[in-house]
Amino acid sequence: MSLRTLILCSSLLLAACATPSSPSAPAPAPAGYYRVQPGDTLYRIARQNKQSVANLARWNQLADRSSIQAGQLLRVQPPGGAAKPAPSGAGKPAASKPAETRPAPPPAKLDIKLQWPADGALISGFDGNRNKGLDLAGKAGDPVRAAAAGKVIYASKGIRAYGNLLIVKHNESTLTVYAHNQKLLVQEGQQVSAGQQIATMGDSGASRVMLHFELRLGTRVVDPAAYLPPR
Repeated sequence: MSLRTLILCSSLLLAACATPSSPSAPAPAPAGYYRVQPGDTLYRIARQNKQSVANLARWNQLADRSSIQAGQLLRVQPPGGAAKPAPSGAGKPAASKPAETRPAPPPAKLDIKLQWPADGALISGFDGNRNKGLDLAGKAGDPVRAAAAGKVIYASKGIRAYGNLLIVKHNESTLTVYAHNQKLLVQEGQQVSAGQQIATMGDSGASRVMLHFELRLGTRVVDPAAYLPPR
């Protein structure tokens, strides 16, 4: 294993110790998202955020508009757009202060194009503090795919909080991270293509089946949602 990879894995370990991947209480919804409360309907959420039900269903890939569940994280602002604060009369629990919780904006340009690494719904978004990536729901054994072409530089379960972990290097400054896998289907040093299945989804190092996906540019972790295509 190269020194750079060792340093990266050490930083992942420190982040895992400082910010558990599965806290007992749901993290506050980041800007542009809303966490579903008991009794909510998609119509009510759309109305409170001045959006259409059709937009929410499309942005969150909801085939069944009645299937939302308490605790689920929904996008309520257009992908890639500036998120507007919720109306003051929304009547929901007090929103976190945007100036304190919004992460620094990511760099304007990425040299590669990313695609979604899994098909499941978003259950937890990036906030730069408690969660340094995206958590995607799914069933055990669902495919996990490479977000872009690159070289596997780490494939192991050496970092307990991340479970079975893959790290793919796309160029000199860009890495993607895939955690909590059930089974790894590629090895260190292997070249992978965009969309290639590289693992199966699992719950290693987590309290539920999910994929934890991170994007790292140089030494920074950034919000992958800013670079992923709209769903």
